[in-house]
Amino acid sequence: MTDRLHAEQGRGDPFAAAVRATRMPMIITDPRQKDNPIVFCNDAFCDLTGYGREEVLGRNCRFLQGEDTDQGDIGLVRIAIEARTDVSVELLNYKKDGQPFWNALYISPVFTDAGELQFFFASQFDVTDRKERELAALEGREFFERAVRDRTAELEAALAQKTMLLHEVDHRVKNNLQMVAAMIRNQARFSGSDDVKTSLVATLARVETLGAVHRRLYESKDIATFSLSDFISEISVGLVDSTGQSRVQLDLDLEPVEVAAPSASPLALLVNELLTNALKHAFPDGRCNGRIRVTMRSADGEATLTVEDDGVGLPAQPDSRRSTFGHRLVQSLVRQIRGSLTLSDAAPGTRATIRFPSHSAASRP
Repeated sequence: MTDRLHAEQGRGDPFAAAVRATRMPMIITDPRQKDNPIVFCNDAFCDLTGYGREEVLGRNCRFLQGEDTDQGDIGLVRIAIEARTDVSVELLNYKKDGQPFWNALYISPVFTDAGELQFFFASQFDVTDRKERELAALEGREFFERAVRDRTAELEAALAQKTMLLHEVDHRVKNNLQMVAAMIRNQARFSGSDDVKTSLVATLARVETLGAVHRRLYESKDIATFSLSDFISEISVGLVDSTGQSRVQLDLDLEPVEVAAPSASPLALLVNELLTNALKHAFPDGRCNGRIRVTMRSADGEATLTVEDDGVGLPAQPDSRRSTFGHRLVQSLVRQIRGSLTLSDAAPGTRATIRFPSHSAASRP
């Protein structure tokens, strides 16, 4: 076969002539000889590598390899030759002058009709331009990925610092509120006026509610949101217990609702005012039993808080209640959270319903 390939181009075997004349670099090796040497190379191969034909014939094709040629890819070629099968791989090879180039190598075995391995036929194609574009794109991607990682680390560090500072602020506010509560408690204890004492006790409850909010914010890992349902459960039980009204049954039906952290304090105060009002006015004259039901629902970005009792209901003269500080405070807090308040007859009792944006709605632009 090699004799036919060296025949004059265009004469003899047309396949041999085509291999010699093609612009595709090609070589043929003989695995029956020691070290599987090259026994044929066409002019295109010589032009690609810079080697003369006399420098190529008789040598194993590993002379094209260099220090940066990937040994794993070379291993794929070696395995294919030992298995007498074809292989396609892109190798970093070197020309005679030392210039590297990327070689898209395809090797295929040639068998006789009897199944005897006779040659390996190998074609090469210079894909340096494409490979360099791919490597440049990969380097660019790695650069941007590294930049994203670095920026993410910076943002995470900044967030951690912000979280620490906010927790510290919440901690200090909580401690200051405890001091204020202690002063109010002492003043109420030594006050000679029942009206003043009642007002101070109500103020104390509000301050303690704010303190509980900041305690939860300080303990929370999430500085952006506040679990209103958990907090309502905590302060509702505490308020009923603090009044000593064990005769009042407290029913809680609270769906999990997250609110933005800035809304935590006004919402906590609202719950305190509504519960305190129900405990104070719904069951007068030593009524032996009663029920207060607190529900929380959330749907379509809106949360609904309802405080309902089965007490005496709304007074015949509602204007007198609206002039109280508690009522004015509730109205102010409702506006602060961009909500609405509805008072209705629960038949029996009173129902207070507050609707306001939940965290998912408040976070939308």
